[in-house]
Amino acid sequence: MIEERRKGNVMADRKQIFTDMKTQNYDTIRLSTYRTACKLRFIQKKCNLHLVDVWNMIEAFRDNGLNTLDVCTEISVARLETIITCIYQQLNKRLPTTHQINVQHNTSLLLNFMMAAHNSDAQGRLMVFSVKVMLSVLCGGKLVDKLRYIFSQISDTHGAMVMSKFDHFLQEVLKLPTAVFEGPSFGYMDHFARSCFPQQKKVMLNMFLDTLMSDSPPQCLIWLPLLQRLANVENVHHPVACSFCRSEGMMGFRYRCQQCFNYQLCQNCFWRGHASGNHNNQHEMKEHSSWKSPAKKLGRAISKSLGCVPSREPSHPVYPEYPEKPLNLSNIVPPRPIGNMNEPVLPPSAGPSPTKRPPTLATAQRMNEEHALIAAYVNKLQSSPRALDSPSRTDEEHRLIARYASRLATDPGHTGRPSDFSYNTNKQQRELIMQLEHKNREILQEIQRLRAEHEQACQPTPERVQQNPALLAELRQLRQRKDELEQRMSSLQESRRELMVQLEGLMKLLKAQAAGSSPSHTSPRSVPMPIRSPSSGSTPSHAGHTPTHGPQDSLAGVGGDVQEAFAQGPRRNLRNDLLVAADSITNTMSSLVKELNSG
Repeated sequence: MIEERRKGNVMADRKQIFTDMKTQNYDTIRLSTYRTACKLRFIQKKCNLHLVDVWNMIEAFRDNGLNTLDVCTEISVARLETIITCIYQQLNKRLPTTHQINVQHNTSLLLNFMMAAHNSDAQGRLMVFSVKVMLSVLCGGKLVDKLRYIFSQISDTHGAMVMSKFDHFLQEVLKLPTAVFEGPSFGYMDHFARSCFPQQKKVMLNMFLDTLMSDSPPQCLIWLPLLQRLANVENVHHPVACSFCRSEGMMGFRYRCQQCFNYQLCQNCFWRGHASGNHNNQHEMKEHSSWKSPAKKLGRAISKSLGCVPSREPSHPVYPEYPEKPLNLSNIVPPRPIGNMNEPVLPPSAGPSPTKRPPTLATAQRMNEEHALIAAYVNKLQSSPRALDSPSRTDEEHRLIARYASRLATDPGHTGRPSDFSYNTNKQQRELIMQLEHKNREILQEIQRLRAEHEQACQPTPERVQQNPALLAELRQLRQRKDELEQRMSSLQESRRELMVQLEGLMKLLKAQAAGSSPSHTSPRSVPMPIRSPSSGSTPSHAGHTPTHGPQDSLAGVGGDVQEAFAQGPRRNLRNDLLVAADSITNTMSSLVKELNSG
């Protein structure tokens, strides 16, 4: 009688979830891909599986011993119910007290849906692989993490996908669309496995992710990335009105027509084929999962035209081709017993033998190994922040540390009165920590001392200069030499100014002499003569008319060359002599500058 009542409740719960799904009117959606994704999203939220991350799901598999079983092993419905109950109990521990879920109700809903998907009755049995695939697909988390876990179940020890296991995966995962009455669109067929990877003989992890996460995934699994995108955009708001239903603001996807000007539809109108005006369902539509203001669109268009738009990031990081060697934890973390998990754990005092056995050598060795491994993980996380960027090991290390902490906290052998062995071990560890801290302080002090000495050596102070007489004497000589050179420089500059004034007077005199000469000897244009001839001694007939007393009075400080040139009288020699005098002044100034630079 009780068994018949239980079967009746199971059938009622099984019908209830599908009845609630039909009330959502998903069957009116035209496209089968969106229809399937919406139905599975409803099942996911109805069972609260969207609150369970994929890593928490994997941890639940390990806690219940599924990782030690072969994928083809069958488990009973009772054990499956225990696993699902454990998943929801762990979820309640992570949720705040105001958002607790009904464990019994959600367990019944999920269990009945899984049984319906596998076409089994209440007494049926399910394979371990079926349970892993269904729960890992329906839970929350990133799609890349789900696919990585699935690939770990269908690949060999060398990291290559086994085609027969992939075919088995397709059989199991396509039971989900069939369970929501989408079997005609996404039912399993034998050629699906080869059609997903037609050319590749060896499929590795990155190729597997590229194929299933691309913009055009395999047709049989096209609903899988769409299910993930539905979860990502269901709370996205678009501040525009739908062109059909005129609702202010859209939630979820937004569809924009590529032919009609400013024609946009919300996801409900587009999925159900609504159209108005000149728009029809044959027009190309573009799907938008976010809203960008006109200013951002203009900025992006300008950046794109200038070539400033960054390249598109890959959909997933590149993972190593070969899997990492797993840690052997058989001697460190024994598997949790899989018997009756509802049995209470009795403390040692409640057992038949109240006497406590002293710790053996094997127990002490195991404890030391546990402590060493925990310390290694903690040091790794503290000393290398880049280790947190590795998605393949970080979560596993965190979960491993959490398991160690919980095991050490709940282990009856550790919660009782500490033994002499544990007391001595803790004392030795404290002494070792104190020694290491003392050594660390000494090293820091030595580093500070060396740094101070280095700074003093690099930056000499006036006191150190005064303590060295040789340096002080050399400094005085350099200063004296500098003063002498500055005085000589100023005197030479004054002499240069005087010479320039005299040269200017000579040039005026030459111009006046040229104006007073006869027309027969005056050329209309003066031709520069850059080459000076030392043998030019001929004197023109008009040289006697040139006044010689004026230049001789004004050339007292110019030099003998210029005076001699004015005494002779020819204009050409006088011009050349002036150029020579200017060159002499320039050479003198250059030598002075070189001497200043060298001094």
